[in-house]
Amino acid sequence: MSEAEANRRATVPLTPPSVARLRIVNLRSHLAGPFDLDLAAGECLAVTGPSGAGKSLFLRMIADLDPNEGEVFLDDSERRTMAAQAWRRRVVYGAAEPGWWSERIADHFHSADMAFVRALAPRLALALTLLDGSVVQLSTGERQRMALIRSLAVQSPVLLLDEPTGALDEDTTRLVEQVLSDRLAAGVTIAMVTHSAAQAGRLGHRHLRMEGRRLVPA
Repeated sequence: MSEAEANRRATVPLTPPSVARLRIVNLRSHLAGPFDLDLAAGECLAVTGPSGAGKSLFLRMIADLDPNEGEVFLDDSERRTMAAQAWRRRVVYGAAEPGWWSERIADHFHSADMAFVRALAPRLALALTLLDGSVVQLSTGERQRMALIRSLAVQSPVLLLDEPTGALDEDTTRLVEQVLSDRLAAGVTIAMVTHSAAQAGRLGHRHLRMEGRRLVPA
């Protein structure tokens, strides 16, 4: 076993707790589903499948960003009992192509989160000087990592990540995976879309495949 694999096994719980952190019951729309799924605290679900199969739609339905029916529970709280903004701060969706609403990068972070941001950026090979710059100066990979930090800074119990390393090289991908492994070890639940079966194997406690807008065993 390699040192990297040993470290991953030391930080990622290989047998997640049995109590559901995120419970999905008959989640469906006219475009996809139904989906039924339980994810425990500290568990990672990796979803693979061809482009256009419905992977991103699945995450967006959980986040209540696209029309859907069914029930989604966070611990014992059903989604419909929360305001939409409150739900999306607890169940954070990180898009494959994140949006930016200000030219200045630092404007996308709350001031109270800046200590966290500045501590995490170097772990993802991002210079702290970038925070004082503009979004247009970032490369595609830098934007992707900055957006991931933005999602992580919310400190939510559930992360829905759509191809979080899609624009990254192998070395930087491993940096992101280590950060996500640390979040899993801290009890965060992750549902992740990836085109990499190898990544699904490294991070996922479960690996499912999207086919015909339904989830099937990989």
